[in-house]
Amino acid sequence: MSSDTTQQAGSQHAELSFDQLIDTTSPALLKQAAANPELTEDLALALLKRSDLSGDVIEQLSKHPAVGKSRKLRRAVVEHQKTPRHVSVPMLRHLFTFELMHVALTPCVPADVKRAAEEVLIGRLDSIPSGARLTLARRASGRIAGELLRDRESRVMKAALENARLTEAILIRALNQNEPSPSLVQAACRHPKWSAQRDIRIALLRCEHTPLARALEFARSLPASVVDQILKVSRLSEKVKTCLLRELKRNSS
Repeated sequence: MSSDTTQQAGSQHAELSFDQLIDTTSPALLKQAAANPELTEDLALALLKRSDLSGDVIEQLSKHPAVGKSRKLRRAVVEHQKTPRHVSVPMLRHLFTFELMHVALTPCVPADVKRAAEEVLIGRLDSIPSGARLTLARRASGRIAGELLRDRESRVMKAALENARLTEAILIRALNQNEPSPSLVQAACRHPKWSAQRDIRIALLRCEHTPLARALEFARSLPASVVDQILKVSRLSEKVKTCLLRELKRNSS
């Protein structure tokens, strides 16, 4: 920017109130407003509501002392769709548990920033209190719910099974891990929604802890050739496998 332009912008800045600066379209004036020591939390929040705000202005605002003191401002900076990644991603570490959850669920937040917020949250799960994990299981993203399917508390795991954002693919991945917990397997077997899904039934037939009665029910709903292939790689006990094969043979005769 030339010295004349800078002086002109400074002159305009001196003539405009903060309220007027919030509405200006001048990048130079917006950047000056973002750096002004007198900028308040409310005015900064009003500025961040603008979808046309440039990344340069947001980066300047992120350096303002008010942002370091305000949780609302930090979250607003992270959630703005124009915030540069090198600004938003490091700032995630300073957000609280439910702020991270909110970032991961906010539609306008870029997908890679959402994923980074989930990564930070996943890294904290072991240290998050039981009640907060229960809330996350019910309300967080499908990916977080999937992590909480392995929770040490049964009530948290069951809440994650009820999460509206949990997908079939995420649950199958949890069931296909090396050692899914017996409580997860049995809860999935009893769940009216998940136990009715064909691919979930296939995954459960591979699990060691699927009860015989449920295994028989699932096997009867699938073609014999499919069940035969599943049992070749299943972790079910040999006793249960024998019962299933006997049942299949009886049905095919």
